[in-house]
Amino acid sequence: MFDELLDGDATMLAALIRNGEVSAHELTQAALDRLTQREPQIQAFCTPVPERALAQASAIDARRAKGETLGALAGVPLAVKDLICTAGVKTTSGSVAYADFIPEEDDITVERLLAADAVLLGKTTAPEFGYSGVGHNPLFPSPRNPWDLSKTPGGSSAGSGAALAARLCPIALGSDGGGSVRIPAAHCGVYGFKASMGRVPLWPGCRDDRYPGVSSWESLEHIGPMTRTVRDTALMMSVMAGPDMRDRHSIPCNDVDWLTAPEKPLNGLRIAFSADFGYVAVDSEVRRIVTAAARRFARELGADLEEVNPDIADQAAAFRALVALESDLSGMREMSAQLGDRMSPHLAGMLQQPWRAETFTDAIVARKKLSNQMWRFMQRYDLLLTPTLAVPPFPLGMQGPEVIDGRMVSSDHWLSFCFPFNFTGQPAASVPAGLTRSGLPIGMQIVGRHLDDGLVLAASAAFERIQPWNHLYPAFTGVVHES
Repeated sequence: MFDELLDGDATMLAALIRNGEVSAHELTQAALDRLTQREPQIQAFCTPVPERALAQASAIDARRAKGETLGALAGVPLAVKDLICTAGVKTTSGSVAYADFIPEEDDITVERLLAADAVLLGKTTAPEFGYSGVGHNPLFPSPRNPWDLSKTPGGSSAGSGAALAARLCPIALGSDGGGSVRIPAAHCGVYGFKASMGRVPLWPGCRDDRYPGVSSWESLEHIGPMTRTVRDTALMMSVMAGPDMRDRHSIPCNDVDWLTAPEKPLNGLRIAFSADFGYVAVDSEVRRIVTAAARRFARELGADLEEVNPDIADQAAAFRALVALESDLSGMREMSAQLGDRMSPHLAGMLQQPWRAETFTDAIVARKKLSNQMWRFMQRYDLLLTPTLAVPPFPLGMQGPEVIDGRMVSSDHWLSFCFPFNFTGQPAASVPAGLTRSGLPIGMQIVGRHLDDGLVLAASAAFERIQPWNHLYPAFTGVVHES
């Protein structure tokens, strides 16, 4: 029974535990048993905490037995990305420099999820400090995609995406500075949501000046939920969102009713769809699958769909410069000198570049320009649909393909649809749009206007009803997925 329950959603599980129909301890034990069975092949968790999880679950059961009210996530097993701080639990950020680092405090999001009685199963693997769209790092084995163990699950929330797809847990926490919630969501066939900038506060990640590498990406980074259903993301957002004085970028959220947003009726939507932004090299199967999904979505909603490209240029160079600008270059260069070849080569290469002030200021101006172009574009549309990624999952060990649809491209070109919305801070989600002929997941990105998070959730839920995905299982799980 518990094994079957693990394939269900968090909203249902929390209700069963609050009502006393299911034991949090037994559910947690079932999750740990499944982790023991499947984890050696998936390698999603770098630091599991089974004893802590069982103790936490037992405490939840004891409180329920006393008649105490349990939180919104009562007893739900949770995975947390290894870039996100957890008090008393090792948080390495995928770097040898932090191999033994144990934070003194939880990240605000972890603090809130645990206060809502989620049960921490452990930390999930990420690339070094998150500076990659895949999952390999110098400390741990690379997470594998449950849909094809030879392929990447994407990153940088690599382990969180793999854990969800392998059905090791129903909810996970990721972070997204250039797509890192949406990327693994697309590659793993799950749902990933990046709320508007400031909806979910961050601390100490990206904010604490004491920790080079950990303190990077301040104006780009978001922490976001990764789930297998939209309503579970809405549930997590109802717990995580809201301002905190520790994050000066955080904003009020009383304009969004997170729990009811997925049920919002959608009428008369104006939807823009771009398959390639006019410049992105896109794999032909990705183009076919996402175009079909976008057209079906609009048709069944009775919405107006216009296939149109926003007037934006390739901003990859500006993105790289902004990442460097928001890194502690002095602290990380000193770290790199100490680590030598024990730092990821692509990260060491970034630190060694002779960055110029003009490169950084040009990138800041480019971000302003893109933000202005997007608010003007979104005056005409309620939503923008795109592929989440330009390619299906590719082999482990690569930063990204250098040939897409017959074109030579940079190794980060496949991320071109994601990072623009870290520039603008707009809400964006990745929904599973379908499977390739070889059975690999493809994601469609749903982008909303600034602060229109509720509509992005509503649209995601509407697509989920039109084209459900949670009944599809990777063959790895032993359950034959439907075609």
